Amino acid sequence: MCTRYYMDLSPELRPFVNQVNKANSPLRDRMVEKLARPLKTDGEVRPTDMAPAVALSAKGREITTFPMIWGFTNPRGGGAPIVNCRVETASSNQFWKESWERRRCVVPASYYFEWERLHGADGKVVAGQKYMMQPTGCRIMYMAGIYQIEQYRDIRYPVFAILTREAAESIYFIHDRMPVILPQETVKEWLQIDNNSPEKILKESISDIYFEKAV
Repeated sequence: MCTRYYMDLSPELRPFVNQVNKANSPLRDRMVEKLARPLKTDGEVRPTDMAPAVALSAKGREITTFPMIWGFTNPRGGGAPIVNCRVETASSNQFWKESWERRRCVVPASYYFEWERLHGADGKVVAGQKYMMQPTGCRIMYMAGIYQIEQYRDIRYPVFAILTREAAESIYFIHDRMPVILPQETVKEWLQIDNNSPEKILKESISDIYFEKAV
């Protein structure tokens, strides 16, 4: 968790799409050309896709939307990108520590997908029913994330990972982890970096989750 989320081109999400296409179109165009990936602005978003993510400007004064690739490059080389970061250990794990302290982002989405974890006859975990999940009563969610700058040949570009936490009790039967989803009023505070501890982020994050079976 979380390895899929969905963007609807709703009135709530459209401002982020408009901003990434306007304010950061040069970066978007370079990433599309050099990395050979389109910017996903609607539909299902998967690891290694390029999607809008909200962060502070280079001078740290303005909140803006940037194109980012989902997933940190695996430090072991050749493995799958690392797309999620446990919030409980983000401040102490050396792999995440610098990004936690200096480079935070928010990933806007309509909802995310999760597959029920089942145990087969041999005891191994297998994927069961697929669910769509979002904060109760909301048409948009703000997933807390961190990012870093990576380089491929002659282009430097941002990549992000989504923070996860222990799942809320009501959805624990589906999966034991869920994204850290921020209330809209705490987004700016999260981006400002000011000593937000894992405990504080968890206390403020949303745990009232609506879910239904997905096709």
